[in-house]
Amino acid sequence: MQCLGIDIGGSGIKGAIVDVATGQFISERLRIPTPLPATPQAVALATAELVRQFGWQGPIGCGFPAVIVHGVAKTAANIDESWIGTDVSAILAEVTGCPCFVINDADAAGVAEMRFGCGKDRMGSVIVLTLGTGIGSGMFIDGVLYPNSELGHLRLKAGPAEHYASAAVRKNEALDWQVWAKRLNKFFTQVERLFSPELIIIGGGVSRKHDKFFPYLKVQAELLPAELRNQAGIIGAACLAVERLTAC
Repeated sequence: MQCLGIDIGGSGIKGAIVDVATGQFISERLRIPTPLPATPQAVALATAELVRQFGWQGPIGCGFPAVIVHGVAKTAANIDESWIGTDVSAILAEVTGCPCFVINDADAAGVAEMRFGCGKDRMGSVIVLTLGTGIGSGMFIDGVLYPNSELGHLRLKAGPAEHYASAAVRKNEALDWQVWAKRLNKFFTQVERLFSPELIIIGGGVSRKHDKFFPYLKVQAELLPAELRNQAGIIGAACLAVERLTAC
């Protein structure tokens, strides 16, 4: 079955049509900038434009940068705070004319990596961390997702860890890879102290350059770069949309 997957991020809204049985894109990946300010109306209209470019009619899965409970945003990370309390699934369904399933963006990426990437068939405790504009997280035990973990909001240096150690911070502050890795190590120390994962998977676009910073990371868990990278959020959202919307 096919489904349109969309990944709404702090800087861009990306999408592709996905074969949910294989996790493969069956269309080109399209991207449009996330509008500023990233208010509900502005982001919804931009998402509708992306859907129009695909000429899509059918279920849509959407990864969204917030804690999502039954389609409603409970927080707002790297997006306008006016989203808090908004039924994201309802507003996207209204503007696109398609049934929409919405999930936390890092959870969507984690699901894809656990099904089709380096987490496939892995049991035990696994944490998928997406390093990008912020730091997203997906937590799994024996392949089952614990949703909305948002580990990037752990406190570090008097603020959220993602304000200190995200990939965007590395770029904006022109940090070399070793200096940035030292910041990541402080974050990983907290994660391991709290959850003792057996495997940590590093996702996001920066994972394709893992050879530049992995040698400086000091973790107890097994450490692997994600295989699906920036495609993961799109794939995971599409797969879950088919399952959840079909079950309704």
